[in-house]
Amino acid sequence: MANAVEKSCTMLVYNDKQASATEIKEALEGNDPLAKQAAMKKAVSLLLAGEQLPQLFITIVRYVLPSEDHTVQKLLLLYLEAIEKTDATGKLLPEMILICQNLRNNLQHPNEYIRGVTLRFLCRIKEEEILEPLVPSILANLEHRHSYVRRNAVLAINSIYKLPKGELLLADAPEMIERILRQEQDLSTRRNCLAMLTNNAVDRAIRYLLDSVDQLATWGDLLQLSALDLIRKACRSNPGEKGKFIKTILLLLQSPSPAVMYECAVTLTSLSSAPSAVRAAANCFCSLLSSHSDNNVKLIVLDRLQELKEKHREVMTDMVMDTLRALASPSLDIRKKTLDISLELITSRNIDEVVSVLKKEVVKTQNKEYDKAGEYRQMLVQAIHSCAVKFPEVAGNVVHVLMDFLGDANTASALDVIFFVREIMETNAKLRPNVLERLHTIFYQACGIRTSRVVSCALWIMGEYCSNTAEILAALSTLKDSLGSVPFLTDPAEGEEGAGAASNSTTAALVMGSKRPAVLADGTYATQSAVAEVSSGGGVTGSANAGGPNLRSLLLGGDFFLGGVIAGTFVKLLLRLSALREVPASQLNNLYAEAMQYVVATLRLGESAGSTPTPLDADSRDRMLLCLRVLAGQDTWSNAVWLGDCRSAFALLTTEKQKEATARNARDDARAAVQPDDLIDFQVLKNRKGLSQLEVEDEVTSDLARATGYAEAVAAASSRLNRVLQLTGLSDPVYAEAVVTVHQYDIVLDVTVTNRTTETMQALCLELATMGDLKLVERPQNYTLAPGDTKLIRANIKVSSTETGVIFGNIVYEGTGYSERSVVVLNDIHIDIMDYISPAYCADVQFRNMWAEFEWENKVAIATTFTDVAAFLQHIISTTNMKCLTPPSALEGDCGYLAANLYAKSVFGEDALVNVSVERTQPTVGAPGAAAGQDGGRLAGYIRIRSKTQGIALSLGDKITLMQKAPVTTAAA
Repeated sequence: MANAVEKSCTMLVYNDKQASATEIKEALEGNDPLAKQAAMKKAVSLLLAGEQLPQLFITIVRYVLPSEDHTVQKLLLLYLEAIEKTDATGKLLPEMILICQNLRNNLQHPNEYIRGVTLRFLCRIKEEEILEPLVPSILANLEHRHSYVRRNAVLAINSIYKLPKGELLLADAPEMIERILRQEQDLSTRRNCLAMLTNNAVDRAIRYLLDSVDQLATWGDLLQLSALDLIRKACRSNPGEKGKFIKTILLLLQSPSPAVMYECAVTLTSLSSAPSAVRAAANCFCSLLSSHSDNNVKLIVLDRLQELKEKHREVMTDMVMDTLRALASPSLDIRKKTLDISLELITSRNIDEVVSVLKKEVVKTQNKEYDKAGEYRQMLVQAIHSCAVKFPEVAGNVVHVLMDFLGDANTASALDVIFFVREIMETNAKLRPNVLERLHTIFYQACGIRTSRVVSCALWIMGEYCSNTAEILAALSTLKDSLGSVPFLTDPAEGEEGAGAASNSTTAALVMGSKRPAVLADGTYATQSAVAEVSSGGGVTGSANAGGPNLRSLLLGGDFFLGGVIAGTFVKLLLRLSALREVPASQLNNLYAEAMQYVVATLRLGESAGSTPTPLDADSRDRMLLCLRVLAGQDTWSNAVWLGDCRSAFALLTTEKQKEATARNARDDARAAVQPDDLIDFQVLKNRKGLSQLEVEDEVTSDLARATGYAEAVAAASSRLNRVLQLTGLSDPVYAEAVVTVHQYDIVLDVTVTNRTTETMQALCLELATMGDLKLVERPQNYTLAPGDTKLIRANIKVSSTETGVIFGNIVYEGTGYSERSVVVLNDIHIDIMDYISPAYCADVQFRNMWAEFEWENKVAIATTFTDVAAFLQHIISTTNMKCLTPPSALEGDCGYLAANLYAKSVFGEDALVNVSVERTQPTVGAPGAAAGQDGGRLAGYIRIRSKTQGIALSLGDKITLMQKAPVTTAAA
């Protein structure tokens, strides 16, 4: 059936076993009600599956219509809804007259359930010939004693009045419904009456609403929600009258129903931008946030608060403490979103209160019963870090509290703390002595720092910021106590001679205690006694257990990168102590000798085979040997690097981060400029007669929004023109073009179809299909186009993931005098991944953590005509719509090599990580560029993409592969 359009269906029935029409007919002719129910269900299932059962109609009329069983009667109505009621020409079938008589009997049935389900059935009937003789019975049910019948009678009248000839069938329906609305006591019936007036007679509905404002608070939540729908529709049709509804919305905000409160707040923010109205809506959202227990509701409310923050930041700054009450929720998603919103609302007036709340939350995470304490503590540390960056004066209040978590088992949380401490040491010189003292104390604690990366950063802080003699000597003492005695490794012969019976017994205990069978890689059994004896004979004087000094334990565990950090810390401390010239030469020489002894002991430990789980790497060995030469006075040329350049590099990095954060905030706070010819509004000269303060504020803010939104409207119009896609050729009988608009999870296609022939096109249908994670929402409809006529057809498509999709289809129509339908094939519409992702920012630590965590990687080889690495990077950034996280200072210069990190976030919350590593190779001899005296080298390298899901990695890789081959002029354009 090429010319048939799929009909809409209001029900879905599962049917696993097909039944024949004969079996159904025999069951219907019997007297068993249960058998009739089963037979009717099978008949309805067959009809919905596309089967036509004309032979059953007379049987159903004879044996099912007279049935008194309520279930059978309801199934009969479903059957009547599913069957064809018209012939091929659209005329009503003659046998439907029998159905009309049965429906009239049901509408006059003594049982209210039969009346109610019949009225609900009539809501889905579109044939005027069936409905016209039933209108008097429907109107009579408006006076029925039971509310169930009355509310369904109102629904039936509403659906009939919407039909093309509905006003002829029910001429005075609005007056009748308004009269019933003023007299009715049942809540659902009143709600249906108000909805009917809202759809068909807005003026009557508004008059009733304004007349009933005094009783608005006593209405039920259903009726109040219907009133809000009325207000929204009235304000859309006539925006100038929204002032008289704002008081009504503010009154509804006091409703005890959470649904009404939420809808009121959303309606209020959509209608008015007055500060009083925005504040009332924000208070309502915060109240829902703290009172409602459903996490989904809280996430939705937080999204609304996020929207308010973006549009009305000045008003929302007063609500930051109310927003922070959502931190009491155990959900990490809610906590994260709450912190993100609150951190952008911090000002000098509320910073102390916010930091106080965050400190209390950090202390709560020490409770062992706290759910996901480590991850939550990491969020809080990052939030406090952001506060301290914006307002350095609060750092002293939180730094000591956070330093208690340097020994946290959660490595990410401890790293955030030590990075925060490092930045505070650079930006706040007054806190340096107290922080250094606290750092020494943590090294002495039994449950001190456990992670190598945290220890490395702490040692760097000690080496850079110990400035006077007392601090340097304290740091050296801390290092020696944390490393223990040297050597770390003793000679086996010395161990046998020097050790007594106690040592022998200890060794024996170690050997005996380790003799347990172990399964090797080949499946055989072995004991670990040999390994224990080698380690014991190797003379490891301290084991990597929790009881020993922490630095010694980490070194014995094979962390020789930390050994290089320790050697560098000794060098910095001793060079700075020598420059102060406040220590006697003999004491200074002793300190140098002890430092060299520790470095040599670390080297010896690494070069002893089998002494540590991991061998000494060449990089750490070269670093420690360099430190030895500096301590021995052989490399004095590098003293300036140790004492000045390291710290200045970190200071430059911190300054660049602060500048970037300031610029990012300035871009976020930027607003549209006012046009020079805009009207100047003087609020004090406005006519205030008969207006409340809120209405005056709303009028002024509306004028300002219209004035400042001019540039945005022009930009939106121009961007819409850029998204026009031509679907057919100019010589085709049907010309079609589409505007593609992506709204997060939805894609809207506005297709303009023009009849370019001199004949009328009948049954014109836009048939679309999708490939990828795209899904059509609506079924196609038929249209009739006159010669030269134009029709706008809108199609909605759901998007489920960030993958490149394709929309294809055709236009089918019937012309006068054609026996077959004509088909015009449309050009394919490619939905680009760039419509889903947007540039975003994340910290370097977070980028590295995600890079290590994400499992999907797409590696794209660089093959381009670009010859400049910086120009190629800018081309990749512009074509992929991503944010470059690498600071501009790291990309300066012309060394021929470049590495940069890019980041973007999709509308589905997915993260896209890109690393660009590119270098310019040496030009070949005889190359055209080299012969002309220019650089003839080409670019080589790889672009690596990582994401949590496969789709975004593959789609982004395809996009980069396609765009990197573009000529240089494309990037310039």
